[in-house]
Amino acid sequence: MIESKMDNVTMMTKANIYWDGKVTSRTGYRKDGSKFTLGIITAGTYTFDVGDKEVVTLITGEAEIILPGENQWHTVKAPDIFEIPAHSQYQIRTPEVVEYLCDYYNK
Repeated sequence: MIESKMDNVTMMTKANIYWDGKVTSRTGYRKDGSKFTLGIITAGTYTFDVGDKEVVTLITGEAEIILPGENQWHTVKAPDIFEIPAHSQYQIRTPEVVEYLCDYYNK
């Protein structure tokens, strides 16, 4: 379960804006230097390219995803967690606003 508050983090003020503002996030760093983003996804279907490995935790809402190597949609809902391998692509679609936390792993 994700905490409702994050202590000892540094947040960037500039937003990461995708799909004409339909997906937005803010980048943060924990005390240990690990990178994360907190964001929202509005209703729609989106494809994302992944650099570093991502571990996504849904904070609120429900969505469907297609992960690399899969060909069918499957449902995820808060507080589900899913992983996307480095250097890949995935799809997500939702009929509602979804809030998420994404942790990045470059090793």
